Amino acid sequence: MILYGTNPIAWANDDDQSIGADIPTDRILDEAGRQIGFDGIENGHRWPEDPVELRNKLGGFGLKWISGWYSTELLTRSVDDEIAAFQTHLAKLQENGSRVCVTCETSNTVHGSPDTPVNDKPVLTAGEMEAFGAKMEAFAGYMASQGIDLAYHHHMGTVVESPAEIDAFMAATGPATKLLFDAGHCYFGGGDPAEVLKKHAGRVRHFHAKNVRAPVAQRVRDEGLSFLQGVLAGAFTVPGDQEGAIDFAPLMAVLADAGYGTDTDRWLVIEAEQDPDVRNPLLYQTLGLATLKRLAREAGLDGG
Repeated sequence: MILYGTNPIAWANDDDQSIGADIPTDRILDEAGRQIGFDGIENGHRWPEDPVELRNKLGGFGLKWISGWYSTELLTRSVDDEIAAFQTHLAKLQENGSRVCVTCETSNTVHGSPDTPVNDKPVLTAGEMEAFGAKMEAFAGYMASQGIDLAYHHHMGTVVESPAEIDAFMAATGPATKLLFDAGHCYFGGGDPAEVLKKHAGRVRHFHAKNVRAPVAQRVRDEGLSFLQGVLAGAFTVPGDQEGAIDFAPLMAVLADAGYGTDTDRWLVIEAEQDPDVRNPLLYQTLGLATLKRLAREAGLDGG
């Protein structure tokens, strides 16, 4: 079964919390749940930390808690230490019925730095990637023992950004480590989303429908802008926006061919951070959801 979700960073950014700071929390949830009609929403810094309060808060607006971003630091600490650090987040996942954990290595990322060019991201050697992948697989194995699938988020400004790095990471990990495929980060990272998704579709456990304004992304590269500067410049948008460079129809077809959602619930999540003062989240997220549902139905991914 296909479920449709969003991420609160369309309204209030997590990496730069001044973006959207004036938007009330209940407005975010009301627009996402009652007005637009999403099935769920991912984590945000506005939500309650207590697992039960979190479930009740979102449920009051007709929303499920899809999952939460979990930042690993496996390049600098042991798997046992990572497991110990994960316990609070694990409790939130289990209490809220989430069976997937959005995971990304952030011990040396630059994506949250307002002034560091995203071009200056960290790079692992082949040996370092193998060692990192082995630790991630061990951590994923622990998650699996708790009923959670680790879905690794390739992301701008991190050690897994480019298509080659996605390939190397997937080769360095095993079956317990799943992939969160993000169309926008794939494109921005230099990949053809359809080709990269085809290659790894069998291990995709979560999907972020992020679109990219190609001229802005190129400007970020050419002018050495930071990831956050790119966000404010309008690098990202939603499916269906004619300014976006990504065709989501082939991506829905690849997911359908791979049987995404045939064995258990699977999410399609619109994650498109924009400046809400420039681009109204209610309008853009409504467009994104309508487009994604139509394309999923046309591809045979969602029979409803």
